[in-house]
Amino acid sequence: MRILLSNDDGFDAPGMEVLKKIAFALSDEVVIVAPAKEQSGASRSLTLHDPLRINKFSETEYSVEGTPTDSVMMALNYLFPDQKPDLILSGVNRGGNLGEDVLYSGTVAAASEGTLLGVPSIAISQCIFDADKIYWDTAAEMAPDIIRNLLKSDWGPGTLMNINFPAVPTAEVEGIVATRQGKRDLSNLLIDARTDARGRDYFWLGYRPSVGTPNEGTDLHAVGNNKVSITPLNLNLTEDSLLDGLNKSFG
Repeated sequence: MRILLSNDDGFDAPGMEVLKKIAFALSDEVVIVAPAKEQSGASRSLTLHDPLRINKFSETEYSVEGTPTDSVMMALNYLFPDQKPDLILSGVNRGGNLGEDVLYSGTVAAASEGTLLGVPSIAISQCIFDADKIYWDTAAEMAPDIIRNLLKSDWGPGTLMNINFPAVPTAEVEGIVATRQGKRDLSNLLIDARTDARGRDYFWLGYRPSVGTPNEGTDLHAVGNNKVSITPLNLNLTEDSLLDGLNKSFG
């Protein structure tokens, strides 16, 4: 099995080292094409107005001076056009990708692009409660078996898997559950207004969504109860239940 690795935290991020451990537990054929620097929150953005540059570290390791989507596109269409991967793993993200996070996440975006290009893809994130204590080993130890089980079934076209590991050691994980995408309390956007040396205003966005009280069966509820969350995400955003009504209204 040929596995392509990418992420949004950057080529040199600690989570990429964890992802390598996971990948090499599954296969000896692993290649890396990841953003050269952190691209958190980039979602599925493409670099269309600046040139893309690629840094080669070895025959199997490259960084792209662009977004996670750029990285996967360059891997499949330029770097390895005749060596399509059997699986794409994106992560391991430093922090969870839960609820509405999946709409902003570059980690999920890399997996989305792989799915769009016809490759089974999985986004992997390690949740954090304390920035000084990240349980990377939880993802490293549990992910290989979870991925093996996922690959036994056909997910159907346009579907990727989003895995979130709870912020506890492996021994304290309470189980593995399939979940729906949850919904956070999104009221905690902080805008820090400042003024530069020339008197011009500038701003830092501090997006710190709170979990709130998530519904049972959601990704947020699962990791909040020390369980691994596996959420199947589909790229087709159509709300089918409204189609008949809309057709009648505009018939």
